[in-house]
Amino acid sequence: MTNNKLKILAAATLTMTMASSLSAQAATTLRIAHLNPPDPTGSHSAAMVAVFKQLVETATDGEIKVEGYPSGQLGDDANAINQVSQGIVESSISSAGGVAEHYPRIGIFDIPFAFPNIGVATDVIDLSSDFGQQLATDLEEETSGLKVIGLMDSGGFFQFTNSQRPIESIEDMDGLRIRTMTLATHEAMTNALGARATPLAWSEVYTALQTGVADGQMNPIQQTSFANFEEVQDYLTISNHLITPYVWLINEDFYANLPAEHQEVIDWASEIAVDVGRSMSRIIEASDKGLPKLEEGMEINTLSQEAREEFIETSQPAVREVIEEQYGEKGIALLDSMMSEIEFHSSN
Repeated sequence: MTNNKLKILAAATLTMTMASSLSAQAATTLRIAHLNPPDPTGSHSAAMVAVFKQLVETATDGEIKVEGYPSGQLGDDANAINQVSQGIVESSISSAGGVAEHYPRIGIFDIPFAFPNIGVATDVIDLSSDFGQQLATDLEEETSGLKVIGLMDSGGFFQFTNSQRPIESIEDMDGLRIRTMTLATHEAMTNALGARATPLAWSEVYTALQTGVADGQMNPIQQTSFANFEEVQDYLTISNHLITPYVWLINEDFYANLPAEHQEVIDWASEIAVDVGRSMSRIIEASDKGLPKLEEGMEINTLSQEAREEFIETSQPAVREVIEEQYGEKGIALLDSMMSEIEFHSSN
């Protein structure tokens, strides 16, 4: 081969290498933090990330690369949201407990027994609902660097578990140390029912139940199941007393600096992923990863309607009082808006 041909080949190789390098550099990375396990069939947030990743990377021809960071790899919810706010991480799917440290008014969801069924909850806790839009706007105005791209329930209704006795009446709550999120509303509800609220971070809950620091906890079926609480709890009560949101956040500047066509992809991909997450929650509840798994280690009972009425009468005023004291007129207005939308969807 002549020297000229070698030079041409070398130049062509260098050009291809540089083009490949520039292409790699051009790809935008979108990292999503969440606390749940990485298996898409085992948690709704993992399912959401998996579907979102496939849709976004395909639709943008790889110009956006999506990376999921499950199991709290980037810190707890409050820390992850802080990183999103600062642009250190692009996105997070976070529970109400973590959101509350940045946006306390998320606590309006903690009115006990507000939602009559999961269908109404799905209609109300959605970015497309009037209330969902109001909540997202309020959150974005009250925080810095955050944009809401999805709202969904946290995996279903909260249920009580404990290691002491079945909960069949309000008297059975007396003295039980129930782990709650670090939310004043959760603490007020638990204490009003006669139990002793024990606020703990999620990472501490299993050990607290195992060692007796807490007698019980409250979470949706899927969280209770993937945390293996049936190993350290003896009783599960189907109470359906709370349903709280997961909020999908993205860094405001990151989103704003994307090309319009990429923003559109993010919008519709997150909407589809939220629907998938909701469906996965229902599947987990009904599958051998949900109630059947918990039945292997816990006795399960359901609150009677009479007991529910007593729980409602005792707990709702205590939580509303906290909302009025801590969240002021804006909190009350947001709560009233939510309750109006619940009533509308309940009657239609």
